[in-house]
Amino acid sequence: MVIDIHTHAWPEKVSQKARGNLESSFKVKLVGDPTLTTLLKFMDKNNIDISVICAVATKPEQVPSINDWLFSVRSKRIRVFCALHPDYPLWKEELKRIKEKGDGIKLQPEFQDFYIDEVRVHPIYARLEKLKIPILFHCGEELSGTQLVRSSPNRLIKVKEAFPNLKIIAGHFGGFRLWDEVKKYLLGKDIYLDTSFFFNYLPKEEVKSLLLSHRQDRLVFGSDFPLIDQKKDLDFLKKLELPPALKERILSLNAKEILGL
Repeated sequence: MVIDIHTHAWPEKVSQKARGNLESSFKVKLVGDPTLTTLLKFMDKNNIDISVICAVATKPEQVPSINDWLFSVRSKRIRVFCALHPDYPLWKEELKRIKEKGDGIKLQPEFQDFYIDEVRVHPIYARLEKLKIPILFHCGEELSGTQLVRSSPNRLIKVKEAFPNLKIIAGHFGGFRLWDEVKKYLLGKDIYLDTSFFFNYLPKEEVKSLLLSHRQDRLVFGSDFPLIDQKKDLDFLKKLELPPALKERILSLNAKEILGL
């Protein structure tokens, strides 16, 4: 089984606008339209059993409508990390809906204009911890390199220390282009590190060393599709020649635990 913990898709009616915004912001060419249809097509092509769609509300008022769509597409093969915004006033009620109908939440500090260790966000973390809802953070720099870093490893570990039972998934192996800080603050900690936009930014042997240095039960495969074809990262992972038991944990077992499968 292969589970991709970090993908993106939008409703058909807004997909072209989303594609334009993503390609302009990140200076990349998407591998396909950011739709559910395209995601499923690539999942079939690359033998991926389950994908988690991660959603971001750039404005507070977008939260309920984004989540309505996510709930409608959730299925055996598609799981959803729902939208939430620190400034959305009805966040408590929305977390109840997410607990009933979703699988977790995604926060993107660069697009949502907050630092992950701000005290004002603590009530949300406390409720997530109580409800046992996992949270996936974008971590580190942006592809564009033009924005602030509001989710650095040293900030992330402060969140974990304040909320030790909060189930945290740190995107981009804990901090895109900040992997020296990841070594210092995050390796070996009770934080899931996903592999999205990590494999092809460091030498193969360094990637292997970092994977082997973290807790085996806290590593998960993520692609950030449609910014990348999942096959590229799956092929990279195969070439690392990791122990089979560790590879199985990365590709499925740890994600199954997060998703309660």
